[in-house]
Amino acid sequence: MDAAMLLQYGWVLIVLIGLEGILAADNAVVMAVMVKHLEPEQQKKALFYGLVGALVFRFIALFLIATLAKYWELQAAGAAYLLYIAISNIYKKYSHKIGKQKTKKKKEGGFWATVIKVELADIAFAVDSMLAAVALAITLPKSGWGEIAEIDTAQFIVMFLGGVIGLVIIRFVATAVVNLLKKYPALETGAFVLVGWVGVKLVVMTLAHEKVAILAHDFPHGTLWQSIFYGVMVVIILASVLSSRKSKVPTDSH
Repeated sequence: MDAAMLLQYGWVLIVLIGLEGILAADNAVVMAVMVKHLEPEQQKKALFYGLVGALVFRFIALFLIATLAKYWELQAAGAAYLLYIAISNIYKKYSHKIGKQKTKKKKEGGFWATVIKVELADIAFAVDSMLAAVALAITLPKSGWGEIAEIDTAQFIVMFLGGVIGLVIIRFVATAVVNLLKKYPALETGAFVLVGWVGVKLVVMTLAHEKVAILAHDFPHGTLWQSIFYGVMVVIILASVLSSRKSKVPTDSH
């Protein structure tokens, strides 16, 4: 591999890390609201186990990516799961106010149940990000180092490294989001709204799948939808921040 090719591979790796970093904002919100009810030490463990499971899944996903891309049902299931998380938690938050804390504690589940939820949510995100990684990496010139799962070895390595580094970003961003939710409890509602909005994003991707074809195949990656998606995301975040100032938990001055 010559210097020019190395430069191309390095550039795509940087782009992939940036892409994963952007997607980490979505993923981190989901992780944070899922582990928030656990004790601080358990939160760290749940996020760590989720990270390990996500690494394993994404490595397997690279081998199965061609197969995964064929099944729009996977994206639909991911969309349904995220929408369920958002709607059910917002409903629980604003209904049954009498005895709410007891009900919440029973329904949130224990440590391992939370870890499983974290893994399922990451799978919903992983299919999308891995497809994006494959689309970027296959534009690179082939290295001549052979193939792994019908993908050029160097391209496979770039995709995997981008995913790994992205997951590390998600882990630390999620921890920061957990701390924010503790300080500003009202942000939790906004966080669940964001989770639901990401679910809508997966619905759009499902409708644009070549086997569903209700929307144009390129629509989810087009300027119009990207502008709408991130524009609405910014509005949700700003609205959550403004409303959360009234509910800020006072810090101990000692």
